[in-house]
Amino acid sequence: MAFTIGKKGTNLEKVTFDNFDISLLSRGDGAEVMVQTITKGNIFYIYPGENPNVMEFFYILEGEVVCETKEENVKLGPHDYYTAINLEEPVHFSAVTDVMYLWIVTEPTFYQLSNSIIELTKIVEKVEARDRYTYKHNERVARYSIKIAKKMMLVKDKLENLYISSVLHDIGKINTPPEILNKPTKLTDEEFAIIKLHPLDGAVMVKDLCYEGIAQIIEQHHERLNGSGYPHGLKDEEIVLEARIIAVSDAYDAMTEDRAYRKAFSPQFAISELKRLSHTHYDYEVVNALEEILKEEGHLS
Repeated sequence: MAFTIGKKGTNLEKVTFDNFDISLLSRGDGAEVMVQTITKGNIFYIYPGENPNVMEFFYILEGEVVCETKEENVKLGPHDYYTAINLEEPVHFSAVTDVMYLWIVTEPTFYQLSNSIIELTKIVEKVEARDRYTYKHNERVARYSIKIAKKMMLVKDKLENLYISSVLHDIGKINTPPEILNKPTKLTDEEFAIIKLHPLDGAVMVKDLCYEGIAQIIEQHHERLNGSGYPHGLKDEEIVLEARIIAVSDAYDAMTEDRAYRKAFSPQFAISELKRLSHTHYDYEVVNALEEILKEEGHLS
């Protein structure tokens, strides 16, 4: 149970652009509550989304807008509101005055605009730029992780945290020397000790985000069920499910992409290896979910 009071002018995070700003006021179970302000004379839109079940609700607090529909132009002012579900084409608006409205959406949206996440993503891109063999690795891990999570029917807010965590899971490697990241031969014990710092470094880098649990997920993504992982040697249920999902996605992508010291393994080899290490290193249910997805997509027979 949680009860939170917010005072005027406070928010979880705010982003500001030339002609508008958005403040995230609250979030939970995949839904978000925001306040957006738009300056007079600007045009804005509501766009069709990929998910037809998403609802967006807008309640005008201050100012006037004109909504341009196929039939007519409708002027809306304080205490008017509009709702969008399963749009087929964009809806256009013009701000007649400076405008402020409440925006509620049933799907995570704000992270796409978050300055904090955008800046962290730039750091991830710098990490990947050091090594052509890991280019887009984080995006692929995120894609596998979300598919697995949906197959396992994780709730919406866990999906959002998992997506952000998987995109940022290797961000701590920005502190790892490039000569260690790109070494084509076996690492020394000292070099491996440096590599093992990246989950902790990553957790520190994301700890101030307003998405609860992301730091813990990143910190645990190299833990293994039998306690052989790092940085803390956690076992079984001590490792959060989201970290167990990223661990499988991370290992699968590492095996099925080229590396400096070897060519990529086949999907069949990679899934067989993950199944061999189920129960000791990787979560059996997570590996099974990935196997089902790969079969559905035609990567496995």
